[in-house]
Amino acid sequence: MTAVTSEGLQPGDVAERLAATGYLIDPELATVTFLALRMGRPLLLEGEPGTGKTALAEAIAESLGLPLVRLQCYEGIDATQALYDWDFPRQVLHLRALEAAGGGSTGVEEAEKSLYDERFLLARPVLAALQQSPAVLLVDEVDRADDEFEAFLLEVLSTYQVTIPELGTVRASTPPIVVLTSNRTRELHDALKRRCLYHWIDHPALEREVAIVRSRAPEVAESLARQVVEVVQRLRADTGLVKPPGVAETLDWARALHHLGTTELDLATAAASLGALVKYREDADRVRTALDRMLTP
Repeated sequence: MTAVTSEGLQPGDVAERLAATGYLIDPELATVTFLALRMGRPLLLEGEPGTGKTALAEAIAESLGLPLVRLQCYEGIDATQALYDWDFPRQVLHLRALEAAGGGSTGVEEAEKSLYDERFLLARPVLAALQQSPAVLLVDEVDRADDEFEAFLLEVLSTYQVTIPELGTVRASTPPIVVLTSNRTRELHDALKRRCLYHWIDHPALEREVAIVRSRAPEVAESLARQVVEVVQRLRADTGLVKPPGVAETLDWARALHHLGTTELDLATAAASLGALVKYREDADRVRTALDRMLTP
């Protein structure tokens, strides 16, 4: 698909383009996505795991025909892992080749400079997005990183450029489309939030979730898709679950039941396939009991 810009697009057009990729979006999220594209602002998405935050960034990239560059955050990540590193093994081989060719003190000085040539640079996600832009940069689960990394991100998102001491400044010719996701395991700083447009993605209502299953898993029978969604929605209302199932788990469970040859949800098959829906032993026990109430005539 050819890359396009947001010029001439309206919120409804954004929703249609995303729907063509299989991502169904509500009017509020379509509007804030449109504004992020039009205003060139990062989009910060918060919500429970499995509600489609990462999938939205993937859908934006696909709908615009742009490369997706993903930075997965984790505890202890620092700027080096996000920006760049040097290919040490290749530098060593290069140095040995120069030594084999001989050279005096001037040669040594030139050799040192040549070690930090761009060909030995390993671009990590943030630098890669700046180099490849226009691109979509997905900063996934930013809440897992620490305050220092958050400050680094804020600086990059303010200028869309980074400085490599040995090579100089790398500046994006076109600022990347930036999507940050957070499961809200901790509060992000106000400074980063002010830089972004914000949206909380909640679990979809019943009809929208049925439509999502029908769109993303068309092989699943319509009656089965509706039964699955109805059960999942009732399970989410059970506040006793350690991890209520998200849309991703709904899709997994519907596909699993389809692969088992199920067209109508029954207690035995539902209980046997719970590994696709819940991922904690306590939840599995609780859901089996709930299914017994829901599906037993």
